[in-house]
Amino acid sequence: MTYTPKLNWILMSLFGLMTIGIFIAALIFPAFRQTAYAPVRELLLPPPEPIQLPILYSTEKEAWLTEVIDDFEASGVTVDGHPIQIEVKKKGSWEINAAVLDGLEQPVLISPASSLQLAALQDASTLELGKSLVNPADTGTCRSVVTTPLVLVAWEERASVLWGSQPRDTLWLNLHDSLIDPQGWAAYHQPDWGYIKFGHTDPLKSNSGFMTILLMTYGYYGKADQLSSADILSNEDFQSWFLGMEHSIGQFEHSTGPLMKKMVTYGPSTYDFVTVYEATALEQAENAQGKYGNLRVYYPPVLSWSDHPFCLIQGDWVSPMQIEAATLFIEYLTSVPAQESAMMKYGFRPVSTEISLTQPGSPFDHYAANGFLADLSSMRTVEIPQGNVLNTLRDFWARNVSP
Repeated sequence: MTYTPKLNWILMSLFGLMTIGIFIAALIFPAFRQTAYAPVRELLLPPPEPIQLPILYSTEKEAWLTEVIDDFEASGVTVDGHPIQIEVKKKGSWEINAAVLDGLEQPVLISPASSLQLAALQDASTLELGKSLVNPADTGTCRSVVTTPLVLVAWEERASVLWGSQPRDTLWLNLHDSLIDPQGWAAYHQPDWGYIKFGHTDPLKSNSGFMTILLMTYGYYGKADQLSSADILSNEDFQSWFLGMEHSIGQFEHSTGPLMKKMVTYGPSTYDFVTVYEATALEQAENAQGKYGNLRVYYPPVLSWSDHPFCLIQGDWVSPMQIEAATLFIEYLTSVPAQESAMMKYGFRPVSTEISLTQPGSPFDHYAANGFLADLSSMRTVEIPQGNVLNTLRDFWARNVSP
């Protein structure tokens, strides 16, 4: 086919108009940017503004989250051509609630350690603001990404004296009686060990501490559901029992990681038993080897799970593009590569059913001799009480125990 000068001119004009059209479209709609002529695009088109995605998260998952965020941003995922830029700030789980309620922070996503905080935030925000800032029932915008139960970590020699190979269903009642006994370990024919020393974190700052006092309360009543505010406020016998146990604790650490490190570093001179997350215990299992005897994990008779939800804030400051970006990030957190890393490197239980907890190299397999159990399906889990009950328990601790 022969091209005449006139036809050439027409074709060049059409190409020029198409290029200009794509250029204008790329200016208006960043999703068109990649279709623009590359030299012109890089020289003249400004890069699309990133979508800012501020997140408040609990400290327990910091190492894993840092790794996953780097991978997510490197993957080049966009919303309408806009890259997603994640901004994270770590806080205690209960501090996240306070910061959002007080308006000190305006995140798009929050990720406390447990849905316990979401239930409390839902109740408190409805009372204070007239609307709930979170909707835990909406799995599209509020979803657990990894899980880990609360466990009791003990020096095996001490635990075997107190309860043998496994604690009974009356664990919390028996532990209470041991802690308030003025004879301490002498009551168990071990006077050289001094007092029995138990520790958990501050329930006003740390989720694991709050999970501990919740399990204690359920344990006193011998039930796993239907806890009420009256159980906490109207039973003087319970209050006396609860405060006797809490007043035996000399210091409440602000975070779970430092509590566990303190136990491993100083041994039974500081703590005989502590409550921490299973993942935290796995993280320190290797460091504890050969220091003060065998460090062993015991599962409470009824479990409480730290389910690490990522939840979209229902705030006026959240844009539709931020909602879409948040949804993409939550989906990435639950992808197989991210879930595999959470378990193999950091000891969290994945929510993805594609990943086996007993695969070669799994920490649950490697540290099975220390009491870690991969299969907890036969164990009961406590019901998450209503938000007002959770807030009542926190207030009771704050008024009667808080240093």
